[in-house]
Amino acid sequence: MERLRELIRYRELVRNLVARDLKARYKSSVLGFLWCLVNPLLMMGVFTVVFAILMPNDIPKYPVFILCALLPWNFFSSAVISSIGSITDNAHLIKKVYFPREVLPISTVLSNLVNFLLALIVLFAVLFAFRVRLTIWALLLPAIILIQVIFTLGLSLILSTLNVFYRDTGIIMETVMLAWFFLTPIFYRMEDLVPRYARLMYWINPMASIISSYRVILYHGAPPAFDFLARTFVTALAFLVGGYLFFGRYSRVFGEEV
Repeated sequence: MERLRELIRYRELVRNLVARDLKARYKSSVLGFLWCLVNPLLMMGVFTVVFAILMPNDIPKYPVFILCALLPWNFFSSAVISSIGSITDNAHLIKKVYFPREVLPISTVLSNLVNFLLALIVLFAVLFAFRVRLTIWALLLPAIILIQVIFTLGLSLILSTLNVFYRDTGIIMETVMLAWFFLTPIFYRMEDLVPRYARLMYWINPMASIISSYRVILYHGAPPAFDFLARTFVTALAFLVGGYLFFGRYSRVFGEEV
């Protein structure tokens, strides 16, 4: 609890680091923050051409179908990958100034969250363009985003700690994230899988439940599977608590290791 209170006292530092990450990401770029809008549209176009034109399927309004899953996945993937080096890349700060070390991976995740929230403008524009009617279940969107943020924070705290001691963590995770992408229902429907494998994927892959929840409330306009969502929330919370304890245990030696 003392560490949490200390983290709250340093909330202004978190805010400044988020602003720093956002400015550095789009520094000297022509479009700047507009890349948050252009990039998902380009990726949506590529997936639509490949899986709806070159490899036709029977999924209606495929651009909406793919974008509802692609945006949350991009947030998760970019947040995790960029947070891995958040401690080692800021070694000059860790060695000179005292502050709660967890603000580094947390600020990285939050800066990616800002990009994700901006990209939702594109998603709602595409929903409107394809005349997908939003229902009352779309009000659950903030809750699903919160679950994803909790899970992403927990995983980021674990991986950023491991990277301090094992610098090939980032290389390994690039391969893991690629495999994870194909094991998550992003460009295909979960119901297209063999039923027992689909249920197993929900159990072992929290992102499968999170992605499906986005798609259900926005694309289908239906209520999510609350049992899977509740279990995913518990899993995400366990990752956050475990990741925070793991990070706190080893953060005192970061200065020596980096």
